[in-house]
Amino acid sequence: MSSTVTPIPTFTPTITPTPKFTPTPLPTITPTPNPFAGYTIEALSARTYGGGVIQNEGVLTNGGAFTRYMVKYRSEGLELYGFLNVPDGEGLFPVVVMLHGYIEPAEYSMLDYSTRYADALAKAGYIVVHPNLRGYGVSDDAYDPVGIGDTIDTLNLLALIRTQAGASGLLEKADGERIGVWGHSMGGGIVLRVLEIDNDIDAAVLYASINADEKVNLAYFDSDDGRGNPAIHTTDEVLRTLSASTYLDRITAPLSVHHGAADTVVPLEWSDQLCSDLGALQKEVYCYFYENQPHTFQNSGDTLFIQRMVEFFDQQL
Repeated sequence: MSSTVTPIPTFTPTITPTPKFTPTPLPTITPTPNPFAGYTIEALSARTYGGGVIQNEGVLTNGGAFTRYMVKYRSEGLELYGFLNVPDGEGLFPVVVMLHGYIEPAEYSMLDYSTRYADALAKAGYIVVHPNLRGYGVSDDAYDPVGIGDTIDTLNLLALIRTQAGASGLLEKADGERIGVWGHSMGGGIVLRVLEIDNDIDAAVLYASINADEKVNLAYFDSDDGRGNPAIHTTDEVLRTLSASTYLDRITAPLSVHHGAADTVVPLEWSDQLCSDLGALQKEVYCYFYENQPHTFQNSGDTLFIQRMVEFFDQQL
């Protein structure tokens, strides 16, 4: 008896392929260029300065222990003017570069309030170079965010002084190895930045200086940067790279800091804080605060300031 085997049917399962996961590509983030990248303390420190000459534009004053000349120099393609006091005598004389504070440009004259300080130093045996900053007097104007354009101009001027010191001409009596800087108000902010970039400066006087932190200046002066320039709008991180307060450790020159307790333009507390910060970094700093003195000193307070200014430069230069 035969049997028939019924084959078991072959089962072929239907496999539905799992769809491949295609990730959504992340958006490409293009970093926003920093419009102030060329103005940071690091960027300014990497530059070279100088080129050209300080030109004699004629005698303004002759007599009274010194001769005053009108001068011109170029920086960043700008023609910048100022005056230069040369003491009578043989020399060689140390040099002080003096930077004025903010005044309405329309009200400024070449021989403005800071002239008396320049003249006091000249009578004490210093060559004084007093530029009119960008947009002042007949100096050309140009972009100057938080005073960095003025900083570049001052660094160029210092390089020219060193090049011409001792050579025939305006600076024949100048000792290029002994250079100090002086700054009032916005000029003080320039001086702080210059000190962090040019370590060959021997001494500095700050007189009612604006804040070393540009964030503080922008917040305090509100509509501008404390220098008459429109306020800039950027991040706190960028402002730190533009601020002298970030790089105080780079300063090597001794400083003499002066501020009036009755100053209604720049708070005395800013100089007090700067003195504390420099002291914490073990920098050589001498600080003087004057009772009842306004932003620009008067009468006996001014006389005392001039005396201390001259004595300080005498000791350091």
